[in-house]
Amino acid sequence: MIKDKKALTPARILVGGFLSLILIGTILLSLPISSVEGSIGIIDALFTATSAVCVTGLVVVDTGTHFTLFGQLVILGLIQAGGLGFMTMATLIFLLLGKKITLKERLVIQEALNQFSLEGLVRLTKYILIFTISIELIAALFLGLRFSVDYGYKLGMYMGLFHSISAFANAGFDIMGIVGQSSLMAYQNDPVVVFIIMALFVLGGLGFTVIVDIYKRHSFGKMALHSRFALVLTGILLLIGFLGVFLLEYNNPDTLGEMPFYKKILPSIFTGATTRTAGFNTVDTGSLRPATLFFMSVLMFIGASPASTGGGIKTTTFGVLLVSVVAMIKGDREVHIFNRRLPFEIVLKALSIIMISLVIIGLATIILSRTEQQEFLNIFFEVVSAFGTVGLSTGITSELTTVGRIIIIVIMFTGRVGPLTLALAFSQRMKSSNIRYPEEKVLVG
Repeated sequence: MIKDKKALTPARILVGGFLSLILIGTILLSLPISSVEGSIGIIDALFTATSAVCVTGLVVVDTGTHFTLFGQLVILGLIQAGGLGFMTMATLIFLLLGKKITLKERLVIQEALNQFSLEGLVRLTKYILIFTISIELIAALFLGLRFSVDYGYKLGMYMGLFHSISAFANAGFDIMGIVGQSSLMAYQNDPVVVFIIMALFVLGGLGFTVIVDIYKRHSFGKMALHSRFALVLTGILLLIGFLGVFLLEYNNPDTLGEMPFYKKILPSIFTGATTRTAGFNTVDTGSLRPATLFFMSVLMFIGASPASTGGGIKTTTFGVLLVSVVAMIKGDREVHIFNRRLPFEIVLKALSIIMISLVIIGLATIILSRTEQQEFLNIFFEVVSAFGTVGLSTGITSELTTVGRIIIIVIMFTGRVGPLTLALAFSQRMKSSNIRYPEEKVLVG
């Protein structure tokens, strides 16, 4: 009995919470009331529920046309719960019921939000809830008014709310199929839709700790090191994403090639930014060049920032590895960022996350290459998209075999909770030892 209690670590509670949400979602989406034409298959219901809870956006059936209003609202609820996180939603319920947040629950919140200490966790959670709901409602209003021009007030406002929540959660789910559109392709040069959706998923991908830090301190120089590092990396990756897509697709007749110069800008900005684990698209992903798909795969692998609604290995993980390499090349014995020294444990954790992630993606790609009759690059792109909880696809998701769908389900779940959970598990096992073994070198490089 004691062993069982000790085994119920914060990491396992988080995993169990996400699994519970997926199970509930699968049951609800399997009901006849959720689908327009009869019940959806159990694997497809599981796939959709996992994609929603893990805020991925990969779909085997069109959300707007296959699911009823009830089914769409179930998906929206799963997206909101998955984006905010299991413990944030649980904390909201506790606060509404007037229940005291215990130490054990604070430890789970600490792991869920990837925080260094227990101090101020409940206050941070309140900030997250208030900010999220406020931003989503404001964006829903503006998007709803824009969509109302095209589809009428009632449908337009509903579409505004759905896409606002989906965008801030970096989920990538859309219901444009209701009006016969594919994702946001009809709005590729509409600045209102493009910039609102993009602002939502960039904000959601920054991380709640960064957003709260910006709100509290206002000045870049006064922010915590993590916030400054995440902001700089996000800005650099957004610029690289825009330039990469613009240059690689400039003369591709199936995407940007036939557009006037000024009309290439917005789709390039949006496509480069959507790899931040957003999953929406304004150009046909399946028509992108192989070089562009690989370039976007790298960006999807990096993903968003820690404690955010996005996935990937995280911007700061990539940044830590990058500055570590620079330090090695320069001959520095320590790693510095903004005149601050990073502990060796952080560098080791970043390296561990990247290596584990590469192994997972490699294994999944190998397996799917055997089970699916698809081009290798399309399979690789799908796996990275699932792991990074992005949701972009070249169009092969609905063609996956049952085995292929199960593999992608596992990858989506691993991408949402795996790297963070594994990294924290490693840090918990790092205990000081009184034994120091003799030092000896091995050849590397």
